[in-house]
Amino acid sequence: MGNKNLRDLSAPYLAMIAINFVFAVVNVLLKLVLQEGMDHSVLITYRLFVSAAFLAPIGYFRERGGDSKLTFRVLCYLLSSSFGVSLTQYLFLYGLERTSPTFAMGFVNMVPVITFLMALPLRMETVDLIGSGGRAKILGSMVCISGAMTMIIYRGRTLFNPQEQQSLPLVTDGRKGGGGWIISSMSLLLGTIAWSSWFLIQNNIGMMYPRKYSSTAIVSSFAAAQSAVVSFLLSGRETKLSVWILKGQIEIITVLFSGMVGSGLCYVGMSWCVKKRGPLFTSAFSPLIQIMAAMIDIPFLHDQLHLGSLLGSLLVIVGLYIMLWGKSRDINDHEVAAEGRDTDKASQQTRTEGPTAGTGPMITSEV
Repeated sequence: MGNKNLRDLSAPYLAMIAINFVFAVVNVLLKLVLQEGMDHSVLITYRLFVSAAFLAPIGYFRERGGDSKLTFRVLCYLLSSSFGVSLTQYLFLYGLERTSPTFAMGFVNMVPVITFLMALPLRMETVDLIGSGGRAKILGSMVCISGAMTMIIYRGRTLFNPQEQQSLPLVTDGRKGGGGWIISSMSLLLGTIAWSSWFLIQNNIGMMYPRKYSSTAIVSSFAAAQSAVVSFLLSGRETKLSVWILKGQIEIITVLFSGMVGSGLCYVGMSWCVKKRGPLFTSAFSPLIQIMAAMIDIPFLHDQLHLGSLLGSLLVIVGLYIMLWGKSRDINDHEVAAEGRDTDKASQQTRTEGPTAGTGPMITSEV
């Protein structure tokens, strides 16, 4: 029993670490194919189409039967979730194309905080300022924001090439015209809000339609159709059909891996984690993507690591740990309170039944 409970408690943590490692690999692959000139709208469409085609048969064979039905209300939630998926990818790629990866990933680090703030008015999360768990959530959010702002504002000197001493703000590096940088920043912020909204919508989908593979396949198919339509509308008549032809092994590997694993199995895993531990817990692991991506970028792609990125990442890790500790403390407090209520109820029931048991024989004897 002890080993089983330990596995149940650690499974969501291990799943989110593995999912974010896959996302880090996907981001590196996306960076490679975009540098080679692949159209980002075509990449998004293919990625989501592969995800839907991969998960549809799995969902059909594994999730046939059951009580959950695909009602019109569930379809509306799935359609809303698909907008979150497609919008997030488009907005982030738009901002990434016009700024820099470090700048864009700084907004991703704010996903847990935005998810937490959006979940409060919806009563998906609560904050007890008197309890240590609630205070830890607030403190962890503030530390995460501080870490993200450190990575955005302060770049610092390079750690692996001391000759490139830079202390300029990152905003100046990403600027391509004053108005362009503002639009790109707004795009990244909207992408972060869309990504945070997906976690909240997925929480409702998990309760109404718990078929993880089927729901993810439907969402991916909706999002793929949206991406294809938007791609043709934005491309105009000048676009050649040749952009839809995959060139080289790296593009084929990127589309298949990002579709089947990145947008397929990872979204299924995140849906499971949202159902098990809630949207805040799942989104709190988003900052790990940047850290894991840097672990791949620096040794293999020879990207530079700057002091500001290192300091900001450390703050994000500390804030993430504090927030997760607060979430875990809240869960423990609720479990202890529930056990206390059950104990009080049992004691009250025992006191109520005691006199009744004693009066029974007396009445019987008198008769």
